[in-house]
Amino acid sequence: MPQPFLESLSPEARELLLAAARPVSFVQGATLVRHGDAARGAFVLRDGRAEARVPAPGGDCIVVAGLGPGDIFGEMALVEAGTCTATVVATAHVDGWFLAFEDFRAVVSQRHGAARELQHAVTRVLAERLRAVNARLSGLAAPEDRPARDRTGASKPLAGAGRGRRASFDLAAFLPRLAFFERFPAEEIDEVAAAARVLELARGEVLHLPGGAADAVFIVARGAVEILRPVHGRERRVAVLGPGRPLGFMGVLLGTPHGSIAVAREASTLLEIPAGDFRALYFGEGASSSRLRAAVQRSLLESLGRTNRALTRLATQARLARREGEAAQFEAAGAAQLWAERGAPPG
Repeated sequence: MPQPFLESLSPEARELLLAAARPVSFVQGATLVRHGDAARGAFVLRDGRAEARVPAPGGDCIVVAGLGPGDIFGEMALVEAGTCTATVVATAHVDGWFLAFEDFRAVVSQRHGAARELQHAVTRVLAERLRAVNARLSGLAAPEDRPARDRTGASKPLAGAGRGRRASFDLAAFLPRLAFFERFPAEEIDEVAAAARVLELARGEVLHLPGGAADAVFIVARGAVEILRPVHGRERRVAVLGPGRPLGFMGVLLGTPHGSIAVAREASTLLEIPAGDFRALYFGEGASSSRLRAAVQRSLLESLGRTNRALTRLATQARLARREGEAAQFEAAGAAQLWAERGAPPG
């Protein structure tokens, strides 16, 4: 079971968080946030209990998450504006804090260790949310699952791949156009790019396999990478990452092996940043490091949004086929995120 959010912070980071937040209290039965409302920030519980509920057919509700002392919810709204996908109700008297998006951004822009730790703590929570919902999704079969391909010849991905410092096109002029770097000034893009090698891949070349060590972070500069997840002896496409999209950073930051297959969908050019260099950049105290952490968080939100859309699609297909129990499972897995992109359906 993951450690409660407050307990995961050092005293310095906890003090920084609470100094920027405002105290809130709710009586038993009160609504903290409502399904479909705009998400404005995060709540941290000090005392009491709450549960997240989503509407179900027939007017009933499904409980998709329980919350207790030290837990956080709404953390995705600290990164980007979004919509609440569940109603959160106090099941006992609740005391805690509310941290608004604007106040969080002001706090983590400070250049000291506690600010860096707090920003990374939110990254860690987002990564845990993504892993949890992917695990639930992987446990549910879907019509789109396809037979797994034989990849025994790729037991050592990228072993013979060509690496260099230059691309076959003007990469330096191209990088500022990539989504990952859209909020970086030119000199900070150069700082990140200086730690990278240029990787040129042929169509079908494998970047990593499940269980392999996460020893680099990749940013797609040109082309596309397909992400596949093993499901019950088959495989499911979960994403096609085009220019400006990163991959591999969760394993590097959390120290865990890869859980998916990554394959070049076409001839592609990627930036490859070795794990140690990426961690040094990410955990630094300069402005570029803070911006890099924010870029990683936005990428996690994109992945969560992608997963949520997949769950919504699968739930709709199940309902059309009158497989109500299966549809409810998909819906519950998606609603447990408690957040959706602004403009996307909240559940």
